Amino acid sequence: MSGKEQWEAETVAKALTKGPERRTVFETTSGIPVERLYTPEDAAGGYEERLGYPGQYPFTRGIQPTMYRGRFWTMRQYAGFATAEESNKRYRYLLEQGQTGLSIAFDLPTQIGYDSDDPMAHGEVGKVGVAIDSLADMEVLFQGIPLDKVSSSMTINAPAAVLLAFYIAAAEKQGVPASALKGTIQNDILKEYAARGTYIFPPAPSMRLITNTFEFCSQNVPKWNTISISGYHIREAGSTAAQEIAFTLADGIAYVEAALEAGMDIDEFAGRLSFFFNAHNNLLEEVAKYRAARRLWAKIIKERFHAKKDRSMLRFHTQTGGSTLTAQQPDNNIVRVAIQTLAAVLGGTQSLHTNSRDEALALPTEDSVRIALRTQQIVAYESGVADSIDPLGGSYYVERMTDELQAAAEAYIEKIDAMGGAVKAIEQGYIQREIAESSYQYQRQVESGEQIVVGVNKFTIEEPPAKGLLHIDASVAANQIKKLQEMKAARDNVLVRQRLDALRTAAEGSDNLMPYILDCARVYCTEGEICGELRKVFGEYRPMEVL
Repeated sequence: MSGKEQWEAETVAKALTKGPERRTVFETTSGIPVERLYTPEDAAGGYEERLGYPGQYPFTRGIQPTMYRGRFWTMRQYAGFATAEESNKRYRYLLEQGQTGLSIAFDLPTQIGYDSDDPMAHGEVGKVGVAIDSLADMEVLFQGIPLDKVSSSMTINAPAAVLLAFYIAAAEKQGVPASALKGTIQNDILKEYAARGTYIFPPAPSMRLITNTFEFCSQNVPKWNTISISGYHIREAGSTAAQEIAFTLADGIAYVEAALEAGMDIDEFAGRLSFFFNAHNNLLEEVAKYRAARRLWAKIIKERFHAKKDRSMLRFHTQTGGSTLTAQQPDNNIVRVAIQTLAAVLGGTQSLHTNSRDEALALPTEDSVRIALRTQQIVAYESGVADSIDPLGGSYYVERMTDELQAAAEAYIEKIDAMGGAVKAIEQGYIQREIAESSYQYQRQVESGEQIVVGVNKFTIEEPPAKGLLHIDASVAANQIKKLQEMKAARDNVLVRQRLDALRTAAEGSDNLMPYILDCARVYCTEGEICGELRKVFGEYRPMEVL
């Protein structure tokens, strides 16, 4: 009998006769059982080898040799609302408060390729992000912000190539060459089909646009991260931590394969791939999740795709869990976000966005955004957790959970491979069904009281309606449409038509589309016009046709 078994038989058994544990089943969000106690025998043999050292394969302990002792993670608050003018003020405010990178939220019409004056955009202009119709808006969005000094992340997917072109053209207007630009476009269309829904084109042309972007940026925008492969939205849709790892990395495999089929070399583009993960409330499972994802991707990229450069390994951004925020007792969300911030930092994130306390109710106010940013700064400068690299490494619990999550994710990836890869698994509805089932089971646990959500199904209070929320006035849309119409009247519309025709012809062939999209951006073609030409050639995705 091992020491642990003896302790269980003698000490625990005696203690349980005096009163039961608070519940009968303890497990993580991924259904992994949580033992009462972890000892060296629970961290399977050879875990020191699986740990390695920071900055070395398999990167379990971090991708940089000194991690946060060298520099803190990028504090990149996600922001954007109403018009480019309003969002520019918020960005400048955040930079003044100590933010170290920008993260752009676009409104729904922009995310699905419609101009603000399109009937499809009615009622949505500027509501969940900033409205960007053309280069003119992008110029205003970054007015007074030097694009050679600031790193920008853009949460945009189906029209990612178009918004990147606007950004490059805006930088040119500032006198900043594309080669000096630093940042990321999300550009992850597969998770849109599986979890989020802001898609435009079918999978094949969407993958073409993505690989075109990889190729163009490798040659012209070498500091740019050409895709942020997003587990965040997969988790927001209801997945478990293990599913978040598996489905995200399965999408990553699909993008790598598409780029290789397009003739690119793995070490030319893999270093510009980044990942985007969620941070939930189960602190230790989340820490293990990041470590498992980093180790598994290192294994995939080295053993499956034979990458040689360390730069090709996994880097990731994290955002605290929007779906964990509650409209009830919103100040409780500050505590949740602090726990999630710790999880991301202890797990070795490269950049982080912290959600604001009022985001379950509305777009965040300036005060709420400042508290969210201060949460990161307090963890960075006051908590001490950034002083040592991977401070939870070697914890019997964390090492066991890292192994368990990696094994669970690998089992999912094997199933997806057997289906023909992530695209086929999405077309067959497999990934969507798995996420839906996990979401359903979680909701059942909340409604039964098995899963406690403080302020929602336990420790509730009577509270008045929230006050002081940020609301987007209806005049925002009217003013945006007016500006758009004035811009269209002032531009060279003959040249606009020529550039759009050239883009459509290129789309009918096999040329890289990025130079044509950039040519359109420079003469103030709108996003809706550019996407409209591509819609003529590519069509639109209709999920019911394939599911």
